[in-house]
Amino acid sequence: MRRRDIHSSWTTTLSILSLLSIAPAPSSSFYLPGIAPVSYRSGDKVPLHVNHLTPSQSQRDNQVRSVFSFDYYYNAFHFCQPEGGAQYISESLGSILFGDRIQTAPFDLHMAKNETCKSLCKPQVFEPRDAKFVNRRIWQNYNINWLVDGLPAGQLVLDPNTDTKFYSPGFMLGSLKDEQAILNNHYKIYIDYHKANEEQYRVVGILVEPSSNKDSRYVEEGKAECGDPSNSVPVILSEKANTEVLWTYDVYWRPSATSFATRWDNYLHVFDPKIHWLSLINSAVIVTFLIGMVTTILVRTLRKDIARYNRLDQFGLDDLSGASMDDGVQEDSGWKLVHGDVFRPPKYPLILAVLVGNGAQLLVMTGFTIAFALLGFLSPSNRGSLATVMVLLYILFGFVGGYSSSRVYKSFHGDAWKQLFALTPVALPAIVFATFFLLNLFVWARASSGAVPFTTMLVVVLIWFLISVPLSIAGSWLGFRTTEPPTPTKTNQIPRQVPPAQGWLRPAPSMLLAGVLPFGAIFVELYFIMNSIWFSKVYYMFGFLFICYGLMIMTSAAVTVIMIYFLLCAENYRWQWRSFVTSGASAGYVFASAMLYWMRTMSFTSWTSGVLYLGYSALISGLFFVLNGTIGFLASWIFVRKIYGSLKID
Repeated sequence: MRRRDIHSSWTTTLSILSLLSIAPAPSSSFYLPGIAPVSYRSGDKVPLHVNHLTPSQSQRDNQVRSVFSFDYYYNAFHFCQPEGGAQYISESLGSILFGDRIQTAPFDLHMAKNETCKSLCKPQVFEPRDAKFVNRRIWQNYNINWLVDGLPAGQLVLDPNTDTKFYSPGFMLGSLKDEQAILNNHYKIYIDYHKANEEQYRVVGILVEPSSNKDSRYVEEGKAECGDPSNSVPVILSEKANTEVLWTYDVYWRPSATSFATRWDNYLHVFDPKIHWLSLINSAVIVTFLIGMVTTILVRTLRKDIARYNRLDQFGLDDLSGASMDDGVQEDSGWKLVHGDVFRPPKYPLILAVLVGNGAQLLVMTGFTIAFALLGFLSPSNRGSLATVMVLLYILFGFVGGYSSSRVYKSFHGDAWKQLFALTPVALPAIVFATFFLLNLFVWARASSGAVPFTTMLVVVLIWFLISVPLSIAGSWLGFRTTEPPTPTKTNQIPRQVPPAQGWLRPAPSMLLAGVLPFGAIFVELYFIMNSIWFSKVYYMFGFLFICYGLMIMTSAAVTVIMIYFLLCAENYRWQWRSFVTSGASAGYVFASAMLYWMRTMSFTSWTSGVLYLGYSALISGLFFVLNGTIGFLASWIFVRKIYGSLKID
C-alpha cells in the first residue's frame, strides 16, 4: 500500500508540474482535441490496461445500488495478473482524485492478429467468502473497465429514443438469471483499427462481449480449450464450497474507416437532445423577461424617481405637495430615504468579504474550465484532465480571490487586514478539504479503490500553500493598495431603524422565489452532469453547459437586483448579506434536486453509500451557494452604487 501511495504522490507532482509548464513539448503529430496518435505495425504488441470496477445502472430497474469502486486486482475477484505482478500506470491528478487506478494486464494482443481461446493464467479458486463478495458485486451491476490505447473497452448500446448505436464504456462483470449471479469468465474482444498508411495501424475502437463458460479447460500458458460457448454451462460461484474458474479470451481485429481524430465519436452520445434545446429556450425566455424587468426599473422607474427626488431637493420640498424640509416633516418614502445608511458596513464584514473572494475565484475558475473544454483542450483521451484543470485553475486564480475579498472588505471600512489575508486562501479550502478527508475515510474503510491516497492529498495541500496562498496574499495586498472610489452618499452616524419586512420581502420567501429562477437555467445540464458522475459516463456537452452557465449568471444577477430594489423601496438598507444569500439560495434547489435524483435512481444497499452521496451533494451545493451568492452580491453592489450615484444629495 505504501508503494502505491508513493507512486501516486510522485505521479501527481509530475502531472501538476507538466501542466504548469509554459512551453509544451514538441510533437511531430498532434491533433486537437486529444493526444498524439500512436501507430503500430502489423504484429506489434498492443498493451491492454485495466482500471477499477465501477457500479452502473441496472438494466432491470435503472437503479444504482452502490457508489464504491474496487481495484481490478482486489483479491476477491481473482483476476489474472501479469508475470512479475501488475504495475501502476502514471495518472494525472484529476484521474487519481476521480478514482482511476490503471494497471498493466496479462493480455497478449498483437496488431491485426486474430487469436481464439487464450488463457490468461491457470484456473483460479474462489472460496465461499470471495464468491459471496463477487456475487454481490454482480447483483449490484458492476462493470469492468479496460483501456486500449487510451480508449475504453465498452459494449454496443442502442438508444431507443434516437435509434442510434454507440459504445458504452465498461462491460458487465456478470449477469443475473432467475436471481442467480452468473460470472463472465470469457471475453470476445473486437478491436477496430484504421490504416494511416500501408505500414501504420491505429486503434479507433474496442468492444467486448463477455460470456460465461464453465466448460473451458486449461491446456498450457496462453492456451485453453473453450468448447462450444453457445452450449456451455455458465459459471456460478458457490457460496458453500470452492469454485474453480478459468479466465479466457478471444481477440478479433477489424479494419475501420473511422479516423484517429474522430474515434471518440462512437463513445460520445447525446441522450435526448430535444430536452437540451427546450431547456435552453426556456432559460433564454426567463432571462429575457428578467432583463426586461431590470431595464424597466433602471430606465423608467429609477429615472422618474431620480428626477423627482432631484426636483424636490432643488425647491427645498419633501414631496410634490409643497411640504418644506424646514417644516420638520419628512413624508418622502422609497429607496432614497435610506441613502444615509445604504453604504453602512454589514454585520460580519470579514466573513462576507472572504466568501465573496472565494466565490469570485470559483466563478472565474468555472468559466475558464468550461471555455477550455468547449475549445477542445480537455479531450476525454486525457483521462482526468477536466478535474486536473479545475484544481489547478482554482489554485492559480487565488490572486482573483484575494483581490476581490480585499476590495470588498475595504469598501466595508474593515481594519482586520491580517485576518483577511489569512482567511481568504485558507477558510473555504480548509472546509472543503476537511469534508473530503472525512468522506475519504468512509471510502478507505470499505477498501474501495476510490479512496484518494493520503500522500496525494498532502501533495495537493503542499502545492496549495506554495502557490495559491502567496497568490491570494498578493491579490489582497494589491486590492488594499488600490484607491477605493468614494461612496456616492455619506453614512449617517446613527443607524436608521429598519421597518419589519412584509410578505415576500421576508428572508425565507424572497430566497425561495429568487433561488428557483437561476436553478431553472441549469437543472437539465445538472441532471446530465450527475449521470456522468454517478454512472461513470463521459460528459462532453460543453456547448450547452457554456450557454447555461452564462444564462445562470445573467439570471442570478437580474433577479437579485430586482429583489434588492424592492428591499430598498421597503426602507431596508441591509442589502449586502441579503443579496448574497438570496442569490445563493439556488444551492438549496441544487441539493433538493440531488435528493430527488437519489429517490429516483439510487437504491443503496449500505448506509455508507448514502453517507457518501449526501456528503458530496452537500459539498457541491455549498460551493454552488458561494459561487452564486457572489454573483448576486457583485450585481447588487454595482446596482446600488449606480442608483445612489445618480442622486443629488447635499
